[in-house]
Amino acid sequence: MTTESASTFDQLGLSAPVMKVLNDVGYETPSPIQAETIPLLLEGRDVLGQAQTGTGKTAAFALPVLSKLDIKQKDPQVMVLAPTRELAIQVAEAFQKYATHIKGFHVLPVYGGQEYGGQIRALKRGVHVVVGTPGRVMDHMRKGTLKLSNLSTLVLDEADEMLRMGFIDDVEWILEQTPENRQIALFSATMPHQVRRIANQHLNNPAHITIKVTKASASLIRQRFWPVSGMHKLDALTRILEAETFDGMIIFVRTRISTIELAEKLSARGFAATALNGDIPQKQRERTIEHLKKGKLDILVATDVAARGLDVDRVSHVINYDIPYDTEAYIHRIGRTGRAGRQGDAILFVAPRERRILSAIEKATSKKIEMMELPSTKLINDK
Repeated sequence: MTTESASTFDQLGLSAPVMKVLNDVGYETPSPIQAETIPLLLEGRDVLGQAQTGTGKTAAFALPVLSKLDIKQKDPQVMVLAPTRELAIQVAEAFQKYATHIKGFHVLPVYGGQEYGGQIRALKRGVHVVVGTPGRVMDHMRKGTLKLSNLSTLVLDEADEMLRMGFIDDVEWILEQTPENRQIALFSATMPHQVRRIANQHLNNPAHITIKVTKASASLIRQRFWPVSGMHKLDALTRILEAETFDGMIIFVRTRISTIELAEKLSARGFAATALNGDIPQKQRERTIEHLKKGKLDILVATDVAARGLDVDRVSHVINYDIPYDTEAYIHRIGRTGRAGRQGDAILFVAPRERRILSAIEKATSKKIEMMELPSTKLINDK
């Protein structure tokens, strides 16, 4: 399509203020999804993109829409729908960063758990880009506080995750209220039937882009498993934490209660650990993620949904304390490490009855997962 000609960002047709930011931050070579998507969105085409997290898709849609923005127009011109508050915040922060040299630019993240007043005042003052979760976006549209009559681009980010979380009807309702001539970019790691149906119904002759996870990016993550039979899981985890050299770490569990219980147990054993789940107040969640980024905190104990979209370069290890329900969740989990070209480690705890899931994961990742050797107490003491 366009990948042959787009070996550098300056070949893609982005605006001068956007290019200035890319030069400031030292971005030189677009990722495959950026090389394919950016020219299409600049042309005004609808795009249906299949790509995992960690492929650079936020920049793939943010850079071209910022390049086309009319800064004088104060009604929202761009809206991004995201499945979680964390992802909405992350995408809004990316827009803010890429718009550094666009004077007067305003982006607003809208999500539940945040009071309406501030969002309404910001919308009245005027915003160019709205990034939100479907429920809160719908609320604002119904109240008349979010008007989309001048919307030119709508992005659906992680559409399969919005489907999994039960937002798909809300997404359809929002789509039906947007202007007919708006451009749509839909991104999804997988393409279930309902996501395809929405694409067929609402996208206009879209360009199809599929980005496979390259062997190179997968090779940055060393995957190992530990069979948890006989020995207590917590003791096994403690020994791993004592022996492994790690920077930042995310430990995945299945339930919100488990995040709190395990974080408390790890703290009692001397580790800087905190829980991250959907019940934690938003300000506290944002502070926790900031602490992980800055090294004030080393370990997050999280659920899949709470950690979705987290992009913290210093996460060197992901531990699947509770095995994920499906292979997609596993791929999303381990994608939290091995970022920005760094080596990452993923460790999976597997009970005897879960060996079948281990086989499915190996098949999905096309990679044999080696059994790790649990370090001896002597080795730990020698450290």
